[in-house]
Amino acid sequence: MQPVDASMNRTDRKNKEAPFMGPDQFRAWRKALGLKQKDAAERLGLKKRMIQYYEKGDRNGRPVEIPKAIRLACYALSNGIGDFDGTTPVRAPLEQPSGKPATGVDSNKDRQWNDRSGQAADPVAPRRSKA
Repeated sequence: MQPVDASMNRTDRKNKEAPFMGPDQFRAWRKALGLKQKDAAERLGLKKRMIQYYEKGDRNGRPVEIPKAIRLACYALSNGIGDFDGTTPVRAPLEQPSGKPATGVDSNKDRQWNDRSGQAADPVAPRRSKA
């Protein structure tokens, strides 16, 4: 299997049905949330260098494709979801890790999720410890 050229668009790739997020789209996503590269890395659980590779589209001259897990995490963060424990989404913080107010992450502030008991849960409420 040959590596995917990150500069190719969806129609140029072998698997034409697979979604594709290119370097420009990734950078636009980060900037739309008002995140610095360091902040995006912290939110996605990555090193800052990986953010730079994704935005450049290559690593040491080799194409870099943004993995599905990262694309899904970008979508979740865009919709105000900062984490997920398998049953309950956890609201993304309204402040960036750098301490500045975040922009664009509170677009679904009225969305409600159910906890294990089936009761409406506040996704912004502090999480209870299981002790």
